[in-house]
Amino acid sequence: LDITASHEERDIMLDVVARTSEVCFMPLTVGGGIRTLDDIRELLKAGCDKVSINSAAVKDPDFVREAALRFGSQCIVVNIDPRRVGSGEWAVGSGETLKVPEHLRVVERPLPTKESFGKGLATLDPQPSTCFWDVHINGGRIPTGLDAVAWAKEVERLGAGEIVLTSMDADGTKDGFDIEITRAVADAVEIPVVASGGAGSPAHMTEAVTAGHASAALAASIFHYGEYTIAETKEDMAKHGVPVRLSAAAPNS
Repeated sequence: LDITASHEERDIMLDVVARTSEVCFMPLTVGGGIRTLDDIRELLKAGCDKVSINSAAVKDPDFVREAALRFGSQCIVVNIDPRRVGSGEWAVGSGETLKVPEHLRVVERPLPTKESFGKGLATLDPQPSTCFWDVHINGGRIPTGLDAVAWAKEVERLGAGEIVLTSMDADGTKDGFDIEITRAVADAVEIPVVASGGAGSPAHMTEAVTAGHASAALAASIFHYGEYTIAETKEDMAKHGVPVRLSAAAPNS
């Protein structure tokens, strides 16, 4: 997942995808900077199994439907990046105006410019009266006013075959997944939901599936830096009744 491609308006790194697919013998999902059906076609030709879209889906929901019709729901993943906010909370935006359908809108507010953000800090409400999960785009930089649960149901209706749900609040903390929003989205849709953001231990991964009702859990740094192995994580899940494939021949699989 190239998390800055949309924000920086960069093209997809097809050469990286092609080289990765040559040595990766598990399902490969690629996301970041996908804007057109041609982008999806080129990625699939380069060797990926699924594509993940976020910003393009919010800006043009029909893109999800068209992609699913053209390539099949099984390879269309929608990333949803929610952030927990309250009625008085200020968020950084780009000044961009997004047309949010009434049935998906949770709050109507202008998206402030970076220049006005400093002034807005003084208006923060430390105890907001209401709370919701606002979908963000462009790598979590821009709030949209979309309710995360309603948006999840909408992308399922449009034909998405899977959702990757990344809590902007939990991401990078290693304090565990946001179980509340994970469970809310997983219970609202029939398609698989992959919990993302906050994994710090195998126990967190297990909790995302058992308490959060996610179909799977995603982690990065705990594996990249060798803090835990995939085998250890699977063993913890199996111990708590989660059906996983264990392999004695591949200790880190």
